Amino acid sequence: MTMSRTSGTDRAKERLVVIGGDAAGMSAASQARRLRGPDELEIVAFERGHFTSYSACGIPYWVGGDVPERNQLIARTPEEHRERAIDLRMRTEVTGIDVAGARVRSRDLESGAEEWTSYDKLVIATGARPIRPDLPGADAPGVHGVQTLDDGQALLDTLAATEGRRAVVVGAGYIGVEMAEALINRGYEVTVVNRGKEPMSTLDPDMGRLVHTAMEGLGIIMVNDAEVTKLLTGEDGRVRAVATEDAEYPADVVVLGIGVHPETTLAKAAGLPLGDHGGLLTDLAMRVRGHENIWAGGDCVEVLDLVSGRERHIALGTHANKHGQVIGSNVGGGYATFPGVVGTAVSKVCDLEIARTGLREKDAHRAGLQFETVTVESTSRAGYYPNAALMTVKMLAERRTGRLLGVQIVGREGAAKRVDIAAVALTASMTVEQMTALDLGYAPPFSPVWDPVLVAARKAVAAVRRNPA
Repeated sequence: MTMSRTSGTDRAKERLVVIGGDAAGMSAASQARRLRGPDELEIVAFERGHFTSYSACGIPYWVGGDVPERNQLIARTPEEHRERAIDLRMRTEVTGIDVAGARVRSRDLESGAEEWTSYDKLVIATGARPIRPDLPGADAPGVHGVQTLDDGQALLDTLAATEGRRAVVVGAGYIGVEMAEALINRGYEVTVVNRGKEPMSTLDPDMGRLVHTAMEGLGIIMVNDAEVTKLLTGEDGRVRAVATEDAEYPADVVVLGIGVHPETTLAKAAGLPLGDHGGLLTDLAMRVRGHENIWAGGDCVEVLDLVSGRERHIALGTHANKHGQVIGSNVGGGYATFPGVVGTAVSKVCDLEIARTGLREKDAHRAGLQFETVTVESTSRAGYYPNAALMTVKMLAERRTGRLLGVQIVGREGAAKRVDIAAVALTASMTVEQMTALDLGYAPPFSPVWDPVLVAARKAVAAVRRNPA
């Protein structure tokens, strides 16, 4: 093992080391560079993959063919980062963090060479890893998790080399649902095996049922309330079926859409503080708690839920980019904070739009809240205007205060982005009665006179008044 050629202790300028070359890590590096030039701050970034600064959220649409080229998902290449005086080392994995010595150990994945690099400030942006069940056959060829561009490319390579047209998706969260549609678009027969009662566990089951119906309308076979027991392989070692206690589902390719865990192996080994969900714990400035010169952001951290007041792990690119901006500002000598989230997310199945923010019923119960739930059906436009489409809005409000707790929306065109109204209301701790007075835009091509979210708010006001205690 060698020492880094830039690891001397007599450096006149500070060194920022960044672990992870995607949204949070490179946003932090770029923002720090904007605030401090190369003469003041040296920036060294490590990325074990082949790509930087890309949209992981776009991978299902690339796999499905909606986005024709992989490079369309890349916001900034390694070369572009290097042009900004960021020493970005690709295909280099950080294998250890020495907190006491303020240094990291790395390994070049091509040559195997290892070295130590010292730091004055450290950013951990190691992301998340797809959950792989501890089951026979889970690591067989033909079984794919989809979290990075490298994962997406590996899946496309498998699809191109596979003669069969049967796919099984394990899990029906955002990735599972989006990958099921992508594989349908690729001409595969798709079965989704889901342990929950309905797809999209981020929704309440009654709203998930609407997603279930839409998926079956696409020709996707939905198998709910089913636990995968093993993945069967053929004589060539490749996956050939997914087994549950009751059945086997033939598969030429399997996609794991079970979810992700924070990738905090390095942080845990270094003794850094982790939360109940396995993510790094930070303060409002995204500084790792108890460590003055270490920051963390993106999918490897837990964040404050502004509605429940508890820490959560939410893996979204929107958060990661904001974390990076906050970290970069603080590392660069400015000041910024990330106050928390309300849990807003959107997705789609074909033309069915799915949105949620705030708490589900089980979240509210877990937080010990007393609440009322209302569900309304309305239209995306004035009912008489052409192509007005139905949408279903579900709203939770706290009983005594009337405070908005959560909103879920499922519908066609114009449904998903309406959740932003509720996201703002949640962030501002508005009551449902206050929401009814919101001055939203109206014209028949865009909305009924009473927007569907406000219709739900009015109904929630009535429910809270009936049950104030």
